[in-house]
Amino acid sequence: MGLPTPASTVRKLQKSLHVKAKTEPSFRFYSLWDKIRRDDILQEAYRRCRLNRGTAGVDGETFEQVEAHGVERWLGNLQQELKAKTYRPQPLLRVWIPKSNGGQRPLGIATLRDRAVQTAVQLILQPIFEADLLPQQYGFRPGWDAKTAVRRVYFHLTQWRRQEVVDGDLSDYFTTIPHGALRKCVARRIADGSVLAMIKRWLEAPVMERLKRGYQRRTEARDSHRGTPQGAVVSPLLANLYFRRFLLAWSKFGFDRRFDAYVVNYADDYVICCGPGKGEAAMAEMHRLMTRLGLQVNERKTRLVKLPEAQFDFLGYTFGRFYGHNGQSFIGTRPSKQAVSRVTRRIREETSRRWLTSSAQKRVQELNAVLRGWCGYFDQGPVQQAHRRIRQYTERRLRRWLMRKHKRRGTGYRQYPDEYLYQTLGLFKPPEQSRSRSSAKT
Repeated sequence: MGLPTPASTVRKLQKSLHVKAKTEPSFRFYSLWDKIRRDDILQEAYRRCRLNRGTAGVDGETFEQVEAHGVERWLGNLQQELKAKTYRPQPLLRVWIPKSNGGQRPLGIATLRDRAVQTAVQLILQPIFEADLLPQQYGFRPGWDAKTAVRRVYFHLTQWRRQEVVDGDLSDYFTTIPHGALRKCVARRIADGSVLAMIKRWLEAPVMERLKRGYQRRTEARDSHRGTPQGAVVSPLLANLYFRRFLLAWSKFGFDRRFDAYVVNYADDYVICCGPGKGEAAMAEMHRLMTRLGLQVNERKTRLVKLPEAQFDFLGYTFGRFYGHNGQSFIGTRPSKQAVSRVTRRIREETSRRWLTSSAQKRVQELNAVLRGWCGYFDQGPVQQAHRRIRQYTERRLRRWLMRKHKRRGTGYRQYPDEYLYQTLGLFKPPEQSRSRSSAKT
């Protein structure tokens, strides 16, 4: 019999914590810091951070540097700091990433040390709070995914005829969560002072923003007492905990029964599927509850959608009325125009001039990762048209890239036919036939 691996001992501990939390809903966990600093927990935390890769934080330390000096030594030093309780998080490195609407979203990059500790804390807290999260919450949970949320919305629209939909949007949800109320959500289950103090430090951590000359230090979170940094390992769990308050209030005040209205939530995205004639009242109560929770509803993006006359987008899918080959209408889903535009931009980037020194095999490998991931997610409902468009666009872009690489003129259709792209280079071919409507509705 082999020795237990860190991953197996971590799973065993997580199962014990989850069972305890599930069987005793009011139990508070008093001793967790000693578990966070365990050898197996820190080793598993580092392994997961390494798999996620990521860039260096404000200290410039990389995984390659850590491994050059020895991972065991690095983890040992970190463990000693945790035991002595001298560990303190460093500022976050702020970068700006483009949003689909043309704006920018702030992303906080933690140092490797902070990422490892946050992952260790998450390994301990996730199974505890997983016992408390509600069935309406699908984001960042083991065994749950966005497609499950999409199927749930479809179920409400078709099986229960809840076709008045509040398409909700919160203004900068992650950066507006009130610290005091959020920490109460955590303290309801966690009584370990060291863990609570560490979460407080993470929430209030300053950010360092690169300027032309040096860095500028900002303390917005500490000054406003709001927000959980996007990009932090523990942020999705904390965001789920706070959104749970809205779902509990929605049920407590009986809005689910009064309006025949059920919420489907994924991270900061949510829709409320309502019975006929109930949508306007449900949207008004949603707005009132969010305001009481200290959150701001985005008035420009939040709207009431009445199917089948209108459509709405949720998690990359467009929901609405579509027509089959026989002309018969049905309520279903298809990849949204925005989702198709995003993947074509990604394909364009992977076949741009900047990669002309790359090998064709490397380009195809990168393209295959993009195509397989996109087609694996967007396989619900009538997807044939979107798959065909993406397949044709990929073929055209790859041919142009090959012609440029070899300094030849033309479109490349004769030089690089389909057989060369798919059989010789091994390009992934998006499925040409859509799934049956019955399987898409499962």
